[in-house]
Amino acid sequence: MTTAHIDKEWQRFTPSERIARFAIYLCLVSAIVWSWQTVEVIPEFLYDAPVQFADMFQRMVPLDFAYYPEAIHAAMIETLHIATLGTLFTLIFAIPLALLNAPNITPSKTLNWVAQFFLVSSRSVNSLVWALLFIALFGPGMLAGIMAIAIRSIGFVGKLLAEAITEVNMGPIEALKATGASSASILLKGYWPQIMPAFYSIVLFRWDINVRESAVLGLVGAGGVGVILNDAQNLFEWQKVAMVLVSIFTVVIIAEAVVIQIRNKLI
Repeated sequence: MTTAHIDKEWQRFTPSERIARFAIYLCLVSAIVWSWQTVEVIPEFLYDAPVQFADMFQRMVPLDFAYYPEAIHAAMIETLHIATLGTLFTLIFAIPLALLNAPNITPSKTLNWVAQFFLVSSRSVNSLVWALLFIALFGPGMLAGIMAIAIRSIGFVGKLLAEAITEVNMGPIEALKATGASSASILLKGYWPQIMPAFYSIVLFRWDINVRESAVLGLVGAGGVGVILNDAQNLFEWQKVAMVLVSIFTVVIIAEAVVIQIRNKLI
C-alpha cells in the first residue's frame, strides 16, 4: 500500500492577510508623508537650533537658588494643593459614573451609554482647555485649576474603575444576593474588597499625573507654579526659568516615590 506524497509549503500569512498588511503599511506611510507636507519647517531655524539651545543653556546657568524661597516654594505648594483637591473632587463624579458604566451593577444599556458618554467627554478635552473654560467662569486662580484637574480626571478614573468592577468575581456577589442582602451591603461586602487594590492604584496614579498637569496650568492663569514659570519666561529671566524647571522635576520625582511607597503600604 502506497501513499501519495503531498508537498506542502508553510506560509505564515495567507494571501489576503499579506494584502491587508501591505495596505496598512501603505496607509501608514501615506499618512506620514501627508502630515509631513503640512508641517512648515524653516530650514534656517532648524539648522540654527543647536546654537540657540546652547545659548539658552548658557543663560540658564547658574541657577537662581534665591528665587526658590522667594516665589517658587509657595507656588509649588499651591500646585500640590490643586492636584490633591482636584483628585478628591474627581471621585465625587467618577465613582457614580463608574457604577453606572459597569453592566454587572447597572444592567441598563441606556444608563451604560450615558455614563460612557460623560467619561469619554471628560477625557477628550485637555486639561489646559478645561482650565481656559473655567477661567472664563471663575476667573484666574486656583479654583479654575482645581476644577480643570477634577473634570479632566473623571474619564480616566471612571473608566478604569468601571473596568475593575466589571472584572470582579461574581460568586461572592451571588451569595450575598441569595441571602437577601441590601444593595449597599452587596457593594461594601461583595464589590469593595475585590476592587479596593485597583481603586487605590487608580487614584494614586491619577494624583501623580495631576501633579504634573497642575504644574503647567499656570501658563493659562489657573494658578500654581506655572504662573511663576510663565512670568519668568516672558521677562527672559532664564536663570529663574531653570530654577522653576528643576523644582518641578524634583517634585515630580518625589511624588512618584511617594506614590510607590503608599501603594506598597496599602496594597
